[in-house]
Amino acid sequence: MSSISAPLPPPADTLGEHIARTLKLALPVMFSRAGLLVLAAVDSAMTGHASSTELAYYALAAAPQIFTMLIGIGLLLGTVVLTAQADGAGRTQETGVVWRIALLHAAGYGLLMLGLMYTGEAFLLTIGQSADLAQGAGQVMIIFGWSLPAMLLYIATTLFLEGIGRPLPSLLIMIIANLLNAFLNWLLIYGNWGFPALGAEGAALATTIVRWFMFFAVAAYTWLYIDTLRYGVRGPLKDGWRLARTLRRIGYPMALTQGLESGSFTAMTLFAGLLGPVQVAAFQIIMTLIALVFMCALGFSTAASVRVGNAVGRRDPRGVRLAGWTAVGLVIIVLSACGLAFISVPEWLVSIYSNDPEVLAVAGSALAIAAIILIPDGVQAVLMGSLRGIADVWPASAMFFIAFWLVMIPLGYLLGVVWGGGAHGLVKAIFAGCITAAVLLAMRFQVVSARIHKAV
Repeated sequence: MSSISAPLPPPADTLGEHIARTLKLALPVMFSRAGLLVLAAVDSAMTGHASSTELAYYALAAAPQIFTMLIGIGLLLGTVVLTAQADGAGRTQETGVVWRIALLHAAGYGLLMLGLMYTGEAFLLTIGQSADLAQGAGQVMIIFGWSLPAMLLYIATTLFLEGIGRPLPSLLIMIIANLLNAFLNWLLIYGNWGFPALGAEGAALATTIVRWFMFFAVAAYTWLYIDTLRYGVRGPLKDGWRLARTLRRIGYPMALTQGLESGSFTAMTLFAGLLGPVQVAAFQIIMTLIALVFMCALGFSTAASVRVGNAVGRRDPRGVRLAGWTAVGLVIIVLSACGLAFISVPEWLVSIYSNDPEVLAVAGSALAIAAIILIPDGVQAVLMGSLRGIADVWPASAMFFIAFWLVMIPLGYLLGVVWGGGAHGLVKAIFAGCITAAVLLAMRFQVVSARIHKAV
């Protein structure tokens, strides 16, 4: 048992302290989440160099497993909330119990998702894919399925560490994982060093190996280098049933929220597909760049969850509001700089992904419009994190449904497809959805934080 232990710091008294503590949590999380995106981007790029057919197999298999994985992650997001609240209230032994309860849930969800991946070929045939594509992608989905329990176990452990203010180990593991993934792809996709050239199946196998490595590495750190007595990492599961119920109570609406958001953006991509290959390629480039920038927002969102959760645990209404709004202010500053880059050098940014003149023309002009999406998209993510820290999640899920399904999707079809706006119209619809979500969530956070004493 390690003796590594640090008492929870006292409440921040000044805005400068709030900013420093938010950045200390947000930056490692930001880069760690970006690492997950880089893993998938490298898989796509290396598979694409094998052949376009293999890339098609990979793309068709990756989309369903990412969708199911995001729902699973949503189910586990209560881990960081309960951990941060217990840590903030001085109940540090309870944090380890939360972690172990989360591991049990992650294993159960992961095995369920593994079973779903075995139906992949039938699903793809049902939605009209060709027999060849469905068969090839179906095999890749099965391999991906074996990585899903590992990924959810890793996420559960990472959320526990973030909840007690230790995000750095996950970042270091993510850096190693990206290097390992690229090397395994080189072996398994292309057949180097005597390995068979497996194409898309090789990429999925590399991902599976890497995800299990990530879980075992972060679990080993937790088991060996965290003060197991102080944080309750070992021993009886005191109040386990109560914590499990609370974890699910928070997780169900968060899973719904993840599904609503990812499903709505999937719909926008399908709308782009109705407009032809140039428009869908341009839209995909735009969404990839937005997703990369969104990792910054996710870092601040997690920091907001932890710091708001700590303040809730201390029964500190002023601390709740300052923690949440400080994260909002910081994300606006950072994403404003990113938006300036979108406006200043759009052609250079999109040329990283394509050399097709038509695609570059559409994506470059639409990217300047996309720059205005970044701030409301980041703000809504941070406010969602703040509300998650208070465990106020069902109303936020309803607000996501309004913003993305009642505003963004109909407007996207109208502007992009019916009125012929193409990728430009879809981007404008996304802005409308994000600004709606940001306004609704800001109103909700202001109301809930003003009466936080009733929520704890």
